[in-house]
Formats: sequence, structure tokens, C-alpha cells
Amino acid sequence: MNIFEIIRFAIRGLNTNKLRTTLTTLGIAIGVSSVIILIAVGNGSSKQIQSGIDKLGTNTITIMANRGGFGRQAAARNTSSKPLTVGDAVALADPIKAPDIKQTAPVASANVTCTNGTNSSTPGTFNGTWPSWFEASNTSIAKGTYFTNDDVTEGRRVVVIGNTTATDLFGTVSPIGQTIRCSGIPFTVIGTTEVKGSNGFQDGDSLVVAPITSVQRSLTGYNNLGSIVVQAKSAKVQDLAQTEINNIMDAQHKITNVNNRDYRTLNQASLLATSTSNSSVFTVLLGVVAAISLLVGGIGITNIMLVSVIERTREIGIRKAIGAPKGAILTQFLVEATILSLVGGAIGVIGGFIGSHFTIIGVKPVIVPGSVFLAFGVSVLIGLFFGGYPASRAASLRPIEALRHE
Repeated sequence: MNIFEIIRFAIRGLNTNKLRTTLTTLGIAIGVSSVIILIAVGNGSSKQIQSGIDKLGTNTITIMANRGGFGRQAAARNTSSKPLTVGDAVALADPIKAPDIKQTAPVASANVTCTNGTNSSTPGTFNGTWPSWFEASNTSIAKGTYFTNDDVTEGRRVVVIGNTTATDLFGTVSPIGQTIRCSGIPFTVIGTTEVKGSNGFQDGDSLVVAPITSVQRSLTGYNNLGSIVVQAKSAKVQDLAQTEINNIMDAQHKITNVNNRDYRTLNQASLLATSTSNSSVFTVLLGVVAAISLLVGGIGITNIMLVSVIERTREIGIRKAIGAPKGAILTQFLVEATILSLVGGAIGVIGGFIGSHFTIIGVKPVIVPGSVFLAFGVSVLIGLFFGGYPASRAASLRPIEALRHE
């Protein structure tokens, strides 16, 4: 009996109960498509996080006041802490003490509601800062222009706004040259930023940026800064830049014990590495969960093959009685299991590609080519593995006992 005859017998055996064959194939297909889609979701989530961090600038370091915590160290820090000041930002821009820092930008933040006639918007971010903030934070202008150092010096009430704020206040009308009121203070819109999209729970386009002097005079006062944004000359020297930041800030704030620093730094590169690591773990966990459904599909193959052996015991006995070798019976049942896994795997791959075209839990899946080959290959191996025992059992039946089976 040649291989083509064995395949023909295998296909005929599967056609004996088409519904059962279809359901088993569907189980494999669901397992394969689940692996592909869930790994794609994990990969898409990772890409989305990386894109959000890249938009902030991978060579950006943010300095913030550090007054939280508990215990003696926190108490000591709170009693001797100094606020962040514009003087700190000026000191950090020293090219001699900080050769790896490109530029700095002090940020005075406020919580305000801006209005234009009857339209209102409460921006997620309202910053008073220097023009250097735009480059340091990787924020580009879509229309209009930035404010200048002269605007800062003169304390002019001009603002650059994000797309969400512009839509809330002006709809489809161009905001350039228009006047808005933020907490009752008039500001002239001179530019709008490029669309950034959402970053986690924060809308990157719900934004208003103004010269720090006008914000301090009108809204926040001259006491504390919300943060200082520092841009390293490149991502490669970011660690050196952070060391220079610590040295200068320690001197500015007269800090002798690094455990009692009244400031903290957020390194975008470190945040990117941590987020990438967490996303990889998340992707692996999703893949494991999906692989369980593939395993269940393999158990389904064992089930259908065992039932098939029982139902066809007499047929097997007749074939063995007329000379069919043990190897032919074994091969036939292995071929049946392999066909189930091949067809199910192919359908699962198609389903995975189709499913990955939809946004899932707010994430656009990005297919990992390796996951497609892995899922399909594992489905075939599962067919061989889980079909092996039923095939061996069929091949081991004694002809006389098989012929007696009713």
C-alpha cells in the first residue's frame, strides 16, 4: 500500500463524521489564531508605548521636586527642601559644568480653564516655559510659530495650543491670531502643535504653552516651578548628562546626603527600557494563555482519533486480516491527525491575520512573523503528538479481536 492510498483512506476516514471533524479542526484553528492575535496585541501595545515615549524625546530628562514619602528621611527632606527655580535651570545650562546638556527649560504649571466666547476647555497641560521647551520635549509646530526669547523677556501673553484645545475652543476655525482667556487672563494664540495623540491616560494634544514670565505674573506667582526639562546632546550621553544634573542640583540645593535629595529625575531612556521589558513580559503571558487553547485543541484531536479507532475497529481488523501491515494502519491515523492540524492551522493563520486588522482593547495589533510560523508549526506537531497514541493503539489491534468487535 503506497502513501497515496494511505492518504485516500485517511481522508475517507475523516469524512465519515464531518461534523466531528469540523469541530476538531475549529478547535485547532481557534488556538492558532489566538496565539497570533494575542501576541500581536502584546507587540502592538509595546509599539504604542514606545511611540508615546519617543514623542517625549528619548534624550530628555525631567527634574521634579521630591517632597513625598514617609519616615525620617522624608521628614528631613521636607524641612530642608528648596523649590525648583529658574536659577536651577540657568545653572544646568552652564556649558562648562554640564558639557553633555544641550538645553534646559523651566516649567511653571497651572490648572486653568480657557474660554473663547461660550466655548471652554480645561487643558491637561498648561505650561509656562522657555522656547527651548519645544525642542527638548519633541513638540513641533503645525501652524503659526513658536514664541521667542523676546516674548519671554517682555512677558507677552501669547500661547501655542494643542489640537484638542484648538478644536474645543475654535472648532474648525483657525485659532491663529485669536484671543482666548485662561482664568480670565487674555492670551493671543500664535501657533498650534503637531498632533501627538494620547500617551496612556493623558491627551498629548490637550495643551497650552506660554512664556514663563507671563504665566508667573498672571497665574502662578514666582514661587515654585513644576519641573525643569533638560535635553541631553544625544541619547548616548544621557547617563553622563544625568550625572551632571545631579552634581549641579546638589550644589544648588546644598545637598550633602544623596538620600535626602529634594528633587528627582525621570530619565526617558530608562523609562523606555523598563516599558519595553514590561511589554515583553506582557506579550509572553498573552502567548502562554493563547497556547493553552492550542493545547486544548490538541486534546480534541486525541479525543476524535480515539473515538474513530473504536468506531472503525472492525474495519481495521478486516484490513489487517487481508494483509495490511501495521505500519500502514499507523501511518493512516497519523495522516488523519496531521490533516486535522494542517487544515486547522491554516484556517487559524488566516483568522489571525483577519483578527489583527481590528483594534483590540484600544491597541492596534502588530503581527510578529515568528508567531505565525511558531503557531502553525506547533499545531502540526500537536497533531502528530496527540495523534500518536490513537494511531499506535489502532495499529496494535489483533485482527481476530478486531473482527469480533461489533
